[in-house]
Amino acid sequence: MKYMLLKTYREAAYCDTPLTEWAPEDITAHIEFQRALGEQLAKSGELVDAQGLAGPEEARLVSADGRSAPVVTDGPFPETKEFLAGYWIVDVDSPERALEIAAQASAAPGPGGKPIGEYIQVRAVMSAPAAQQ
Repeated sequence: MKYMLLKTYREAAYCDTPLTEWAPEDITAHIEFQRALGEQLAKSGELVDAQGLAGPEEARLVSADGRSAPVVTDGPFPETKEFLAGYWIVDVDSPERALEIAAQASAAPGPGGKPIGEYIQVRAVMSAPAAQQ
């Protein structure tokens, strides 16, 4: 069963210190944690893919009606103070295992090494229905 684990940055979920103000050694520890988790999942054969995403200042929203030029705008909007920061796609034996991995990812270290309890959304990856013959 494949699951996508979506890592959402919410300032309040991390701690009182915004990520942009963390000490360099705390940022390094956080990134090393992410690498180690990826290596662990790769070694167990559960990792399909994992990526961090560029910040929302580089994001664009696109909408199109199929008839005219697409509309491209900046987004998501900064007042939300929440954005998708990265993801893992895992292939695991059970929904419970996907939740275990999400819990491990949620406890990534923040300032001073304290687990930050970030939000990880767990979504099953659906397959397309079989074509009718």
